Amino acid sequence: MMKNEFPDSELEKRLTNALAKLPDAPVASNFTARVMAAIDLEESRAQRKWKFNWNWHSLLPRVSVATVALVLAGVAVNQHETSVQRRQIADSVALVANQQLPSVDALQNFDAIKRMSQPAHADDELLALLQ
Repeated sequence: MMKNEFPDSELEKRLTNALAKLPDAPVASNFTARVMAAIDLEESRAQRKWKFNWNWHSLLPRVSVATVALVLAGVAVNQHETSVQRRQIADSVALVANQQLPSVDALQNFDAIKRMSQPAHADDELLALLQ
């Protein structure tokens, strides 16, 4: 490894002096106008370009919070529907429990009463004999 002949501050001074002696670079007379036109062109391209950059660091917490909110809403709706169904079942059981039971006589004659409520069918054999 070679050691520098000059300390850092001395080297810095010599470089500054050498750069100061260099002549200024010639630029075109319309340099500023060309730079501004290039900036305008770049800005118009950026505006026309559809930018949709995924930023997972800000998107992921929002999606997580929305998911938790939807799950909690679903659980709440499910609990409400379950309680409504249980209330309806309890009301129907209470309605059936409050009705009076039929008498023993009605239960003994149940078959006869059931036959009376059935519609009468024409006797096909009797109709065939009459024709």
